[in-house]
Amino acid sequence: MKTRREHLENAKTIVIKVGTSTLTYENGLLNFDRIEKLVRQLSDLHNQGKNVILVTSGAIGVGATKLGLKVKPQTIPEKQAAAAIGQGILLHIYEKFFSEYSQIVAQILLTKDDITNKTRYNNAKNSFNELLRHGVIPIVNENDAIAIHEIKVGDNDTLSALVATIIDADLLILLSDIDGLYDSDPHSNKTAKLLTYIPEITEEIESYAGISKSKLGTGGMATKLKAAKISTKNGVSMIIANGSNDTIIKDIISNKEVGTLFVGKNKGGEL
Repeated sequence: MKTRREHLENAKTIVIKVGTSTLTYENGLLNFDRIEKLVRQLSDLHNQGKNVILVTSGAIGVGATKLGLKVKPQTIPEKQAAAAIGQGILLHIYEKFFSEYSQIVAQILLTKDDITNKTRYNNAKNSFNELLRHGVIPIVNENDAIAIHEIKVGDNDTLSALVATIIDADLLILLSDIDGLYDSDPHSNKTAKLLTYIPEITEEIESYAGISKSKLGTGGMATKLKAAKISTKNGVSMIIANGSNDTIIKDIISNKEVGTLFVGKNKGGEL
């Protein structure tokens, strides 16, 4: 059985999912300082010889702000319009920051069909592999500008787990506004324990899903556990960590005691 250190330090291909709560202030506007620091960490990770894939939320929120909407888009057309505007803005911001560290980025927008349809799945896999071969950092989001309910993955926690599976990643990092999975509510119980190493997702572990709650975005702890099940089943270890920590990526890779690590099974079915 691999140690936590081995799972983290030996990871070659790493998917990082960043949630809305990490990218924005509570008023919904982008936190440029945090985005820049995240980009710097990912660029440094890439310079260490790692394959880096970023799954980002925030397009609908950015688009809604640009349109001057006072309330969050509710209808599908409203969300599609906001996403179409916001995705371009978001990519431009990422491209600007990444270029300062001499990194090349590419946009990949996916729908559920790209994962469930074998031909489209293989096309997506080939695209990812070719970009990584050229040292490019793919920036991934769901294609909300055209997606309707029937073809939506639904949340980027799940999307990132599916992306990690497509590219046969070694590690998936979910960044949110929570430190990880606790055995009780840390807001009401000062003795709540952060679970740092989970070799198997048991019923007891699943029962903790309603305890640790994220404030923003579509992905609460339940969706994160769903992502953990998908990724670990397919041999990808996954860690939940707090994106408000400006050195969180470095801390994770250097095996500091941060976040909750769910251990992926290898191809032989062992941990």
